[in-house]
Amino acid sequence: MPRDAKKMRRRLQEAALKLFQTQGYEQTTAADIAAEAEVTQRTFFRHFSDKREVLFGGEEVFIDTLTNAISNAPPDLGPWDVLLHAFQSAEPLFIENRSFSAPRQVIIASHPALQERAQTKTRTVIAALATALRQRGVPERLANLAAQVGMAALNHGVAAWFQSGSNDLRAHVEQAFWDVRDLSSGALDRVPMSET
Repeated sequence: MPRDAKKMRRRLQEAALKLFQTQGYEQTTAADIAAEAEVTQRTFFRHFSDKREVLFGGEEVFIDTLTNAISNAPPDLGPWDVLLHAFQSAEPLFIENRSFSAPRQVIIASHPALQERAQTKTRTVIAALATALRQRGVPERLANLAAQVGMAALNHGVAAWFQSGSNDLRAHVEQAFWDVRDLSSGALDRVPMSET
């Protein structure tokens, strides 16, 4: 995406977020967002199909980043480590969008239609991850399971990162992946609950 187009998308996203927070998602129109960003409605629709997509733009870049990282991961890595490697490669996208993503989550959480769209997006990412893993020779059943559990771990790690206020996203995502390993190996069954 050309740099100017990226800047314009971000400008529209910031305008939309401001309006969603101050006057509400339902009450905000695409025309309102364009006016807040000081552009025409035509410019808005050149970048987003509707106001909902302002909150979900960037899916293609995210999927491309992940699938390229899976394809180019060292051949000796197993599926779980490949997914961790892929999510680490997308870390700059999360960091770059942190100021937008955290309040975006609050807006999504309060609107069922947006939650449904978020779930659709997650399913699309999971399907792309599973396909990329299958292309590495991972059996379909395991590829699908790894992609689903991997996305759950990523989402858990990102949510912990938002909550903590920390700058270290990598540590939160790695911790989520290690926790899944510990859960699956039974390691946490031997730890008293007060210590976890």
